Amino acid sequence: MQKLVLIGASTGGPGHIKKLLHDIKIGSNTILIAQHMNKLFLPSFASQLERETGVTSELLSQRSLLKSGCIYVCDQNFELTDALPLSAKPSEAVTTYSPNVDLLFHSGVKILKNIKTMAILLTGIGDDGAKGLNELQKAGAKCLAESEESAIVYGMPKRALELNPNIKSLSLMSIKKELEEFLNVF
Repeated sequence: MQKLVLIGASTGGPGHIKKLLHDIKIGSNTILIAQHMNKLFLPSFASQLERETGVTSELLSQRSLLKSGCIYVCDQNFELTDALPLSAKPSEAVTTYSPNVDLLFHSGVKILKNIKTMAILLTGIGDDGAKGLNELQKAGAKCLAESEESAIVYGMPKRALELNPNIKSLSLMSIKKELEEFLNVF
């Protein structure tokens, strides 16, 4: 079964995402990232990820089938579709933060019956991603929130844990270990 990793981040996220995905072996799985960032800088971020991880990384800018073995960086609000094969489409929702983590995470709930999913909420100001992570965890996805120990800004993960204390809180390097295990378990 194909696996999907959803990652949401804001302030401090680009550096943490690079550390998290450095030397990662994603195999036939897919990673989809919602990083709060000005749209002008997202293409460069996707290129940096590819150079630093050695994994094909693409900017997601239109409705697309999500290929296995690829990292995608959302350039706007995106939602997963509930149809197989795995695909994502731009969302018309108007949100404070873009790309919006809650929208992406919430849309992941409907694919859990077909795609084994892990969601990771990293460092960031505010609460984007907290509600979506809560919904994913309650629906059976493996959910992790970055701990205060390693977060540059402990806003988003803190809010997720306030909503749902059952979400696992880990340092960035411990999240990396969990991610590697998730991607390599058959």
